Amino acid sequence: MGLDIRWPIGLMFALIGALLTGYGVLNRVAAVTQVQGQEVNIDLIWGVVLLIFGVLMLLGAIRGGKTPPAA
Repeated sequence: MGLDIRWPIGLMFALIGALLTGYGVLNRVAAVTQVQGQEVNIDLIWGVVLLIFGVLMLLGAIRGGKTPPAA
């Protein structure tokens, strides 16, 4: 069959991570949360985490040698 599940998972997480990272960067005031007296931008942190995970999944798919499914 040749379908590698890492392609759609990687694309989905990379896209959501990029959108969430962009939102966290552009909307710093609304995305800030107080954690132990420090301001933490949750959207930016989780956007970067999701983006890294998506890129790792895509790199794994590329190294696996299978081609992405034709749409």
